Amino acid sequence: MNPSVPAATTKEERFNIRAKHDEKALVEQAARATHMTTSQFMLQAALRSAEEVLADQTRFVLPADQWDLFTLALDRPARLIPELEQAASKPSPFDEI
Repeated sequence: MNPSVPAATTKEERFNIRAKHDEKALVEQAARATHMTTSQFMLQAALRSAEEVLADQTRFVLPADQWDLFTLALDRPARLIPELEQAASKPSPFDEI
């Protein structure tokens, strides 16, 4: 066994979905066009979509000049806001529960 080649993994989980005839035909046509099985095509599309959805919730991208301004703002010392300082010094009503 070549250690630089990853071992094949067994897929143990299954997705079961229902589709209309024309939807299934469209996916099968796209799978054939990309030289994949229907399962490979659907899994790849689902994974890509999942990554996009989660990326929108976990990261953001800025152009270089805006990124520089953003990091400068993060690095600035905190500004004291008397009203927040006063509110934070009061006991929390949740502490009494």
